Amino acid sequence: MGIPFKKADILIPKKTVDMHKWSVVACDQYTSEPSYWNEVNEIVGDNPSTLNLTLPEIYLEEADVQDRIKKINDNMKSMLEQDLFDEYKDSMFYIERTQFDGKVREGIIGVVDLEDYSYEKGSQTLIRATEKTVLERIPPRVKVRENALLELPHIMILIDDENKEIIESLKSKVSADDVVYDFDLMQKGGHIKGYNLKSEVADEVITKLEKLADKDYFEKRYDVKDKGVLLFAMGDGNHSLATAKACYEKLKETMPEEEYLNNPARYALVEIVNLHSDALEFEAIHRVLFDLDIDDFMNNLKAYYDINTDGNGQKFELITENADEVLYISNPKSNIPVGSIQIFLDEYLKEHKGKIDYIHGEEVVRELATKPNNAGIILESMAKGDLFKTVIVDGALPRKTFSMGHSYDKRYYLEARKIK
Repeated sequence: MGIPFKKADILIPKKTVDMHKWSVVACDQYTSEPSYWNEVNEIVGDNPSTLNLTLPEIYLEEADVQDRIKKINDNMKSMLEQDLFDEYKDSMFYIERTQFDGKVREGIIGVVDLEDYSYEKGSQTLIRATEKTVLERIPPRVKVRENALLELPHIMILIDDENKEIIESLKSKVSADDVVYDFDLMQKGGHIKGYNLKSEVADEVITKLEKLADKDYFEKRYDVKDKGVLLFAMGDGNHSLATAKACYEKLKETMPEEEYLNNPARYALVEIVNLHSDALEFEAIHRVLFDLDIDDFMNNLKAYYDINTDGNGQKFELITENADEVLYISNPKSNIPVGSIQIFLDEYLKEHKGKIDYIHGEEVVRELATKPNNAGIILESMAKGDLFKTVIVDGALPRKTFSMGHSYDKRYYLEARKIK
């Protein structure tokens, strides 16, 4: 069967560009830490950088956001006119990302076909969201992408290759001659090295992925029937892929089928990573609430759920300016604690004052939660081996259920691709 992943025309800056300054972390990180982005700005200076081609989400609600988006589009045009990139036509990259902790996460860069992706609840497409897609988060991103000449991915998609036969086997099939980049990433990002795979090796990757997508093999492996084959599960960048899909669907309304099926916007540049990579650790995403009436919040929480401190039920830690305690929900509304908590928070914030942010590091949660009128909720992580079966059987998990590693281990913007 055909699979929705193939080689791409990949743009990499020419050797004259300082790659350490070029590559910055995904825009959805450090959303409550302006100091981080100020430091990145200082490191980059006037050098060519993906910082100037992307919109860190910390600025999404700023008054000048439209000006920022226009500047991004102008910068893309300018970089293309300056002939800043080398283009690797019809290529697939194998990458080795040495994380801050020294572990190496391997991946493959190529494009996925948006015709085979859906973020709708209950979808049975080959590419699926693992968490609930927040539809309100798509329009601001569409504004960034709709007039963009380039896409730069922070999208990471997972495969369930328990035997490590597809990605991990590539290290023995590349040589120094295949290296396209090799440099240290800024801000604790570790090191990254990318290789351009030989054509026959890239073809082998596709063949092995096709075997993973075989319907009989799939149904036997997960003990399911008529659930639709899930080959690619979203890891990071779900809303970015959803944005690419939204822009593509919009484009389809303006042109005949033959034209849109051959349009570069039909595809999105992504990194494929094995769920079973030793470097890939699932971490909980915690919640911080701002500008609350704390007494009102606590009263509503206790009215919504039966809360106890004696270990009966789903566990979470609640921190405020004056308290820090481990609590349990004995009458949960989801199979996992993060789901039960999110159901309550969504309901509460509809009717009461307060804002929410999703934070990866416990230390940051503790620091923010102890400020007046704030609250922090610390959660435990889910087992990564449960991911595919849960998505196949139950559909997408609650939003912001898990994170893959620390903020600084997230994908950095590096490769680009023309989408117009």
